[in-house]
Amino acid sequence: MLKKFSVWLLLAASTFGFGLDRAVAASVDDYPQRPIRLLIPYPPGGAGDIVGRMLSSRLGPALGQQMVNDNRGGGGQIIATQIAANAPPDGYTLFLASATHSINPALRKDLPYDTLKAFIPITLVAQSPLVFVAHPNLKVNNIKELIAAAKSQPGRINYASSGPGTGGHMSVELLSALAGVQLTHIPYKGAGPALVDVVSGQVQMICTSPLPAMPHVKSGRLRALGMTSLERSPAYPDVPAVAETIPGYQSTLWYALLAPLNTPQPIVRKIYNETIKVLAQPQMREQALAMGAVVVGNTPQALQTLLRSEIQMWTQLVKTANIRLDP
Repeated sequence: MLKKFSVWLLLAASTFGFGLDRAVAASVDDYPQRPIRLLIPYPPGGAGDIVGRMLSSRLGPALGQQMVNDNRGGGGQIIATQIAANAPPDGYTLFLASATHSINPALRKDLPYDTLKAFIPITLVAQSPLVFVAHPNLKVNNIKELIAAAKSQPGRINYASSGPGTGGHMSVELLSALAGVQLTHIPYKGAGPALVDVVSGQVQMICTSPLPAMPHVKSGRLRALGMTSLERSPAYPDVPAVAETIPGYQSTLWYALLAPLNTPQPIVRKIYNETIKVLAQPQMREQALAMGAVVVGNTPQALQTLLRSEIQMWTQLVKTANIRLDP
């Protein structure tokens, strides 16, 4: 009797497992059946929000469903990241991470998620350099002159940022560490007010996205000193790269598509395949270039490698430069 019961139990388990596999396969084949949420860890209007809308407006139709942008700014992007990490792993919540995603674990030891383990990498959507811009009252025309001025008056030159631990803040700290200079950080609650005070001359310089900064350069209200990409940006070929003065300097603003851990691989593959097709569209590349960005579309493995290397770089910088989050 016991033997017959054991055989029945094995058959039932096998049958149930087979049914479960078929159910999963069916859900993958039918994916997506409802709108997909794209969590964006920035308020509306900024460069990251623009990239997110460029992507969702094309990826949604490619997948056959609407993609809804969910802007959750604040908290150093930790708020949106935690929501994404805790979302059901069913393919209906995706996350557009930025370079701050790899800076946070270097600065914050109490993150409510594991940066590398809480997500499945899909692809690097786009990357853009930041640009060092200065008010004309700071009598420098390029990075070489900035370094010379900073060495002659340590701590006297100040710079704004959109907040402690942001890409602009860390890019300046990287420059300071490599050039051996001391600059004074003045953090703001957002890139908008920070840039406004640089344009007005309240603060001497900032490292920020080219999209809002370059119109002020063209009008003469600001002076472009250097791009943070390893080479000159194709969108702004007249602006030298910082690496032309400090070999090897690079600090790009990037945007990557991630999914919560345990999202079924067939769904991840489907999202990846459609995203790569979208990123290859000429209109997408032209629109990105217009805002100073370059579309990428790499493999999940390459994206994971990037995340690891970025975390390692920022962690080393935080340690050697003794960077703290205190204003």
